[in-house]
Amino acid sequence: MSDETQENKDLSYNQIQEAEGAREAEREWPIGEPMANDVSAIYDIPVQISAVLGRSTMQVSQLLKLGRGAVVELDRKVGEAIDIYVNNRLVARGEVVVVEDKLGVTMTEIVKSDRS
Repeated sequence: MSDETQENKDLSYNQIQEAEGAREAEREWPIGEPMANDVSAIYDIPVQISAVLGRSTMQVSQLLKLGRGAVVELDRKVGEAIDIYVNNRLVARGEVVVVEDKLGVTMTEIVKSDRS
C-alpha cells in the first residue's frame, strides 16, 4: 500500500469532500477574479432611498390653489407604518423618529417581494 493511499484512508469523508470542493473552486475561479460571494465590489454603488409618509391625488386646479400653510390630506393615518423604497422598490416599512433635530426612519418590517 502506498503512502498516498494510507493518507487517504486516514482522512475522514468530510475532509476529502472539502479538499475536492477546494480543488473544484480553484478550477471555477481563476486567480485574480472575484468570488461569487465577494460583495465588496458593490459597496460603492449609490442607491436612492425614499420614505413615503402617504399619497394623495388631486386635480391640477386644486394643486394650483395650494398656498403657504395649506394642508394636503394623505391616505395614511397617524401612527400607521410608512413605506421605505430602495430604487423605487418597496423593501420595508417603518416609523418616523426624531434624532436630535432631524427626522429619521426606523425599519420595523422587511417586505419580501416576488422577483418576477
